[in-house]
Amino acid sequence: MTRRRDPARPSPWRRRILLGTLLAAGVVVCGRAVQVQAVQGRTWRALAEAQHRSDQEIVAPRGRVLDRDGTPLAVSRERYRVNVAPGELSDRDQVVRLLEDVLGLSRAQARRATDPGRRWVVVPGLYPPAVREALAGVRGVHLERELQRYHPHGDLARGVLGVVIDDEGRGGIEQAFDDVLRGVPGREIFARDHTGREIPGERVVVARPQPGGDVVLTLDMDLQEIARQALEEAIAASEARGGDVVISDPSTGEILALVSIREGRTAALSAINTPYEPGSTLKPFTVAGLMKHGLISLHDTVDVGDGTWRVAGRTLHDVHAEGRMSVADALRVSSNVGIAKAAARMPPGWQYENLRDFGFGVPTGIEIPGEVPGTLRRPRDWSAQSPASLAIGYEVAVTPLQMVMAYGALANGGLLMKPRLVREVHRPDGRVERYGEEVVRRVISPRIARQIARVLVDVVEDGTGTSARLGSFRVAGKSGTTRMYTPGGGYERGAYWSSFAGFFPAEDPQLVVFVKLERPKGAYYGGAVAAPVTRATMEAALAARSVPLNRRALVRTVQAPPAVSPRAVARFASQPVDPPPPPLEAAGYGSGAEATWVPLPDVAGLAPRIAVRQLHARGLRVEWTGDGEVVGTEPPAGERVSAGDTVRLILRRAGDG
Repeated sequence: MTRRRDPARPSPWRRRILLGTLLAAGVVVCGRAVQVQAVQGRTWRALAEAQHRSDQEIVAPRGRVLDRDGTPLAVSRERYRVNVAPGELSDRDQVVRLLEDVLGLSRAQARRATDPGRRWVVVPGLYPPAVREALAGVRGVHLERELQRYHPHGDLARGVLGVVIDDEGRGGIEQAFDDVLRGVPGREIFARDHTGREIPGERVVVARPQPGGDVVLTLDMDLQEIARQALEEAIAASEARGGDVVISDPSTGEILALVSIREGRTAALSAINTPYEPGSTLKPFTVAGLMKHGLISLHDTVDVGDGTWRVAGRTLHDVHAEGRMSVADALRVSSNVGIAKAAARMPPGWQYENLRDFGFGVPTGIEIPGEVPGTLRRPRDWSAQSPASLAIGYEVAVTPLQMVMAYGALANGGLLMKPRLVREVHRPDGRVERYGEEVVRRVISPRIARQIARVLVDVVEDGTGTSARLGSFRVAGKSGTTRMYTPGGGYERGAYWSSFAGFFPAEDPQLVVFVKLERPKGAYYGGAVAAPVTRATMEAALAARSVPLNRRALVRTVQAPPAVSPRAVARFASQPVDPPPPPLEAAGYGSGAEATWVPLPDVAGLAPRIAVRQLHARGLRVEWTGDGEVVGTEPPAGERVSAGDTVRLILRRAGDG
């Protein structure tokens, strides 16, 4: 009898299939669990951690740039940007009070920054590290660390230093030594919540950043400030478009000051990247080359006629020279005809090599980028006029840096030095690299250098550079005035370069000063507008207390006028920080005439250096101690004094009552 299946009971096959499916699903789940937990566990754990943990780079502080005395010129300064996430705030009123107290925000600004209707607010400005201690850990307040490049002296040496953009040096020392100054970044890890926001207090530094190394320059900030002030005053007085001042130590080639201003921009570097025709300031090198090759002596004479000479279709003119004169006198009065006629004895090859030996037409090799070599064409490219033009400083383009190094060769006995802008490099690993002086070549003999220097002293004492004269020290120098040349447009009418190069003391030079002004108005001759800048710079350098001068050596060269006693000179020698004897001749001072009484000027409110310069200009000795602003003098302002009298400055430090 056939058994019939009860339709109410499930089929055993269905049960088996269902059971098998459940078992298979369980095996798959278990297998997948084993795969995820055991086989792929490390990968999934890393992915989970990555969702809740992030790492980022910590920018390393750049190294410092210092002047020769260790004064900071460029440093990295830590600053913080403050961001607020209003939706994360647990106590809005408390955060408002913190923003007011710590950041100095007004109540309205603080409430706008914490407005619940906004998702993210960036508080304007950057704040000092003190805000980190006050705001770190406050829920809803997020701090971003930034490193700023800070220049304690403002733009005083901005062109030399360069700038930093996106942690990369651009221009100047910042670019040239970027590999030294740039540090090694660090790394930090911080935790995030399920929304991706950072969890306050969950930040760990895993690798600390390593700061960059330091670069020590040859610049002296006192001299840099002196040069800057003298140049700014000259530009304002002459309404010039710009100018340059370069000061160097002729014995080492160190650049002590380098200032370029063009159309009000103090970050210019026209001293190394804007060549010009030097004019008469090149004449000493022409004469030195003639003497080097034995073609003339300073006592040889040349006939300048009526002060005109036509050569190869061009007529040269003189202002003061006429008749026969010695080569020394031709240089002293800056005779174009006399120097050009004398130079006609020199073959073109020798003339070219002489100028090249003095460093013209080639880069000097200074350590910052942007230097141009100027222009000195080879003799095969000369015209019939070129030898005469080159002899008096035309058809050649030079930079102020090249000129100061060339005059350094006249000052130091005939050695062309390589300019040095860097003294030391302190690398991050502790190694110190010192940069020593480097002689490029001997250009002329010490005897010729001394003879040329003596003529240049006469130029200042009784020639075209009398505005650079110092009463107590002999200065050697030469002025130059040239019309500005525009390629394709020729020489521009009424537009001039005015320059002066000088070194002092002439017997044992310690400083070479070169000054150039662009497009001065009114009196435009170099001896009238550039030479006074040289004198002002030298005066201020003598008055400054920390300028790198060997004051004992200066005493040996001082021309002490009758009003200065031997005891005063001895005191100056024994106290290196004291100001020097009066550097200028005043009315009746040191000239054999009777002393002239003048009212003592009011210098209250001035910086000591400026006050000293004004008093020295009247032939007065100055004494002072301490630092700060001048509040008066002894004797008081308005009292009658005579040249050679001593005036004491009364100073008040900043913050004194």
